[in-house]
Amino acid sequence: MPIPKIKALLFMKGKSERVPRKNMRDFCGRPLFHWIMDSLSHSKYIHEIVINTDSEEIAQSAKDNYDVTIHMRPDYLLNITSNEAYQLMAYDLSITEGEYFLQTHSTTPLIKSVTIDHAIEKFFNHTEFDSLISVTPIQKRFFWPDGKPINHDPDALIKTQELPYLYEENSCIYIFSRDVMEKRKNRIGATPLFLKMDPLESVDIDEMFDFVIAEAVMNERIKRGIS
Repeated sequence: MPIPKIKALLFMKGKSERVPRKNMRDFCGRPLFHWIMDSLSHSKYIHEIVINTDSEEIAQSAKDNYDVTIHMRPDYLLNITSNEAYQLMAYDLSITEGEYFLQTHSTTPLIKSVTIDHAIEKFFNHTEFDSLISVTPIQKRFFWPDGKPINHDPDALIKTQELPYLYEENSCIYIFSRDVMEKRKNRIGATPLFLKMDPLESVDIDEMFDFVIAEAVMNERIKRGIS
């Protein structure tokens, strides 16, 4: 299937609780969200980047540095407490043309443009799937809160590298069509394709611990000239 024009969706708040001013926070000398903007801007397939935000500061920083479309968040979306991602995407799609979308987060600064392009190519080369989500493969022993094992038998202890993989939805990349979103009210379709990502590229900054780890990885990349 030929690869159509893709529009990227990003949601950004001005305030954050666990990492104060997260999106504008200095990350290796630049605002955090600039790093994912770089990767999206250098993609071969991203036709337009759409930022949905409640922050004039973020909007201005984005417009000053990138070719971007800004959707200032309307009042009714400022204090939503349930199904936030869907409501924001539904709003953006209602005022945006196009059939295919890639959604990512400003808090995933380690994603490379080559990974974004690989995800898009993989999705459109496998037409039996209706959406794509990025995942991190994990081989560790997991338990339910009641102590029951999830993916292993405690009485038959084996090496962790021999355990079956579990896949963590890492919030880095979602690809979906307008049709999937309208029918399922979800960015994940009925038959999603998994894109396996390197854990060192798939850090999603939720806590300060994540910020420290991601910044250390990026500084190492910069030192090696591979950022």
